Amino acid sequence: MSTRHIARSLVLQTLFEIDQRCAFDISQAEALLVLKRISLEFGEDIKDISFAEILVKECLSRRITLDDIIVRAAPDWPLDKIGEVDRNILRLGLCELLFGDRSQVPPKVAIDEAIELAKTFGGETSGRFINGVLGAIYKEMGEPGKEQITKKVEKDSMKHERLVGAVVISNHEGKRYIGLVHDVFGYWTLTKGKIEGEEAIDILAIKKIKSEIGVDVTLTTILGENEYIANKPDEGKVVKHVTYYLAESAHTPLVLEKKGGLDDAKWFPEHEVKDLRMYDDIKPLITKALNFQRSN
Repeated sequence: MSTRHIARSLVLQTLFEIDQRCAFDISQAEALLVLKRISLEFGEDIKDISFAEILVKECLSRRITLDDIIVRAAPDWPLDKIGEVDRNILRLGLCELLFGDRSQVPPKVAIDEAIELAKTFGGETSGRFINGVLGAIYKEMGEPGKEQITKKVEKDSMKHERLVGAVVISNHEGKRYIGLVHDVFGYWTLTKGKIEGEEAIDILAIKKIKSEIGVDVTLTTILGENEYIANKPDEGKVVKHVTYYLAESAHTPLVLEKKGGLDDAKWFPEHEVKDLRMYDDIKPLITKALNFQRSN
């Protein structure tokens, strides 16, 4: 049994004990004392529990976000109706899946480890339940780390959707700000919407931005396009093709449209954007937008 698998079992037991005591307001220091006590009893002589300590801190600090995602991903199972073991396996697995270092723990490894914990500590159906919930979230994320489908015939057989989005920039008191939206998977990303009807794409872009984040914009230039494959529970795999604009706006408060998938919208000074958790295909578009503004 690997050291990290044992460490995850210790984290699970720590979260389980804290959950049973209804003590999620516990300090990190107190939580680590619980982990240390459990590791002395069940840690099989693990000398370095730093990996487990990091996971405990992450799971507790992000618990509200994790629980909200679990509720969205398993709408037929109210959180308080999910067994305590399964509930905390989901928190642990989801934390690694969404917020872990993918170079150290690839998404599929995070899911597989959670399933193994379910088989060891959960009930007869726990493994299938954990696999179902985490698997659904993984597909909604676009299955990062999975080899992209490259056979044209396979891609052509899928449903295609066209979308339009924008890098929204505001100049305010000598500084530049980027308007971003936050999705339920913990990523800051660009505002976008589905193209419907026959209206011109630039007019649609202005309307979609206004609808999603509540600001009026002027479009400056087309930044580029990208394409990705999403998985919709009711439709299967869908190829999404997005055209992105550079959009300029006054520095007015962002008002997020209430709809599934997004939970926040915020202006960020441009120097803070590089440190945000973002999808890889978004960063080059933001860089291109900023460079365009500097040169014009």
